[in-house]
Amino acid sequence: MRVPCYNCDTVTELEVGFEVVNFVCPNCHSSYLSDSEGQFRLKSKFKPEVNDFCFKIGEKGIIKGTEYTVTGAVVKKVSRSYLWTEYILKSPNGDFVYLSESDGNWIFLTEMEEKFDVKNHPKVIRHNNTNFDLYEYCDVEIENAQGFFDFVLPSRKIHMVEYIQPPLMISIEKINDDETAYLGEYITKGEIKKGFPNANLPYQTGVNITEPFYFDITNTGIIFCICALMILFSNWYIYKDQTEQTVFNKTIAFTDFNNKEFTSESFVIKGGSAPMSIHVSTDVNNSWANVDVALVDEKTNDEIHANKDIEFYHGYESGESWTEGSSSEDFNICGVKEGKYHLLITPAKAPEDANNNMMSIRVVWNEPSNRNAWLTIIFMIVVFILIRFLKLNFEKKRWADSSYSPYSE
Repeated sequence: MRVPCYNCDTVTELEVGFEVVNFVCPNCHSSYLSDSEGQFRLKSKFKPEVNDFCFKIGEKGIIKGTEYTVTGAVVKKVSRSYLWTEYILKSPNGDFVYLSESDGNWIFLTEMEEKFDVKNHPKVIRHNNTNFDLYEYCDVEIENAQGFFDFVLPSRKIHMVEYIQPPLMISIEKINDDETAYLGEYITKGEIKKGFPNANLPYQTGVNITEPFYFDITNTGIIFCICALMILFSNWYIYKDQTEQTVFNKTIAFTDFNNKEFTSESFVIKGGSAPMSIHVSTDVNNSWANVDVALVDEKTNDEIHANKDIEFYHGYESGESWTEGSSSEDFNICGVKEGKYHLLITPAKAPEDANNNMMSIRVVWNEPSNRNAWLTIIFMIVVFILIRFLKLNFEKKRWADSSYSPYSE
């Protein structure tokens, strides 16, 4: 079909494959109606405030595996000056689908055969055993248009009712006495760009009424619960037969090993990884001592070192007694796995301390702790709470423009 515009001398040509009732010039937006003889007569002209279409009339693109041709587009406006654009696309077999764009967010719509009784604007309607919640009902007018249409673009306002169940929606439009329902599904900007690679798509902002949240809260909760159960069961199974094991318990004389290395006997530990606790005590009195403990893996000769100062000071000042430090200390070597080991222990004391002669050292491979398992579970709980909080804010933004928001105060 080849249609010239008498206002701007622009010729628009496209094989549409359907009877054109209304034509709007893509250049000057003059509107033409077909008369009884099939001739186009100038009817009116849109004076749009917004004239920024993403697709050209006749442009082809692939959506959901089907190639479509853009045959028309309309800009719709509600009384509160909210605008969105709907593109009419036709497949090679003659089926029509629609792309709705608002703030860079896209919805893919198809016409439904199902009818809904919404004259009283019920809060909920059902489709495929799913509840759709009332989002808004309003009167819509066409602000701008371009392309070929198999219907007359209404000059009066269109009554529209929207129900949502993200990522789906049902939009019901009533023009005069003709009511049509459309099933919409959120479609990503990336999918639109892939289907129409040459299109200049607008920047995406805000939360669309059908935009799905990043996480499925129910599935995320189920996954976290399953992971928590697996962690607890694995922790129990690995450590169920493991008990506390004292691998070294001796008193070392400073006369023999002050700043000298003491080598323990070899020992074998079996089971899952667990911390090795070291308890040290010595008779420090207004003095200090130090111990360096090296755990040596006899298979690999790898060494893990731990070092601790033992300090104890006391005195009397300004009529009050004071103390600082302790004559004993505890410290750990974390995550010691099963194997054959020995210890290299180097004790030391202050050179001027003549009264401290001994250091007692007790090393225990602990009965395994559930601490790491519970820390992981607590972390998952915190993450889940954070996701719930983000989901709440996301939904508040989605419903911000609705008069039926379940989050309104």
